[in-house]
Formats: sequence, structure tokens, C-alpha cells
Amino acid sequence: MASKIIVGVDEAGRGPIIGPLVMAAAAIKEEDLVKLDYLGVKDSKLLSKEARDELFDRLHEVLLDFRIEIIEPDAIDSALRDPTSNLNWLEAETSARLTSDLKPSIVYVDCPSRNIEAYTAYFKNKLSAGVAENCEIVMEHKADEKYRIVGAASILAKVIRDRAIAHLKEEIGENFGSGYLGDERSRKFLQENYAKYPDIFRKSWKPYQDLVADKKQKKLGEF
Repeated sequence: MASKIIVGVDEAGRGPIIGPLVMAAAAIKEEDLVKLDYLGVKDSKLLSKEARDELFDRLHEVLLDFRIEIIEPDAIDSALRDPTSNLNWLEAETSARLTSDLKPSIVYVDCPSRNIEAYTAYFKNKLSAGVAENCEIVMEHKADEKYRIVGAASILAKVIRDRAIAHLKEEIGENFGSGYLGDERSRKFLQENYAKYPDIFRKSWKPYQDLVADKKQKKLGEF
């Protein structure tokens, strides 16, 4: 009898104004789930950077397969400008695509939407036909804290997001902090550089739009 394939889906970088959103789907054979416990896999937010980096490498040894997708700021902005889309739908479409590639028996998804029922229906509709018919979907808030396989996906996503941010800092030669608006260094960097490095910012985020509007207003005041 063939092993059941268990998949977990999570993201990193949903909220920051700088850098990409990273989606990850991790697949494991059901009988290997216990190995995630042995490794100490948990929600990436509960782990140090050093622990995440070590687990990232160890997960390659125990996972059956995985998929990662990096969604750059311009793709996020495009989804938010589309009246038929939003950030939740972008996540659901990406999650469904990654899940379909892995052909799971069961998929556990960390749900970003308050409306779990609607999100589940949208996600299922975006799965490939064979997967949608044969896969059990478990959609929950904070699934990364409850299910080890979702924790594994959260580690994959977080490490790739951190590496992308480190690459951006190296590329532009400036340390802008975490990229989140709760970070004072990131806020200051946004205010001083929103026009200098437009490609790294999510222009659909209100703080960015406010800065652009303020600049236009100042120019109008010159007349």
C-alpha cells in the first residue's frame, strides 16, 4: 500500500513593505512525520535564525519534496490593483499551485483569511482536478503552531525570505532593517528612499502611497 503524502503550506513576509512574499509547501510521507518531531521542527517564529538555518538544511534530508515560490513586490502590487483579486487570493492561488505539484493525500494550510470557509473553497477551486478530488484539506488559523509539517513549510519560507532580504541589502549597499513598518530603521529607510529604490517596495501599501501623494502635494505648492 502506497504511503500517504502529507503537505503543509505556509508563508513568510506577508506584511512588510520591503521585499518579497515567500510561499512554501513541504511534503513528507506519513510514516516520516515523527522525524519532524525528532528534529524539533516548529513554527519558524519560535526559532532563532541559527536554528532555522540548521533546520532548513536538515529538512532536505527528511522531506519527500517541497516547493517554494518568491512573489516580488510588483506581483503583489499587481494583484492588489486587480479588482478581482487581493492578497488572500494571491496566496490561495500560489498555495494551490504548489500543493498540486506535490499531489498530497492531505494538505494542511495556514489560513490567512478570517473567512476560512470562503478561502478553503477558493483554494480548492484552484487545485488541479486530480488533487482537488482526492486530497483532504485542513485549513486553520495558526496551523504552523499546531502541525509540524506546516512548521516545516514556515521554516523553508522564512529562511528564503531572510536570504532574499540579505541579498537586497547587499545589492543596494544599505541596511534597511527587517522591512516591516514596525521597525524604526525600515520606516526611516522608506521615508528617505521610496523614490530611489522603487522596485524593492510594495507600492500598493498605504504608507508608500502617502509618501508619493505628499510629494505631489508639495510640488503643487510650488506653483
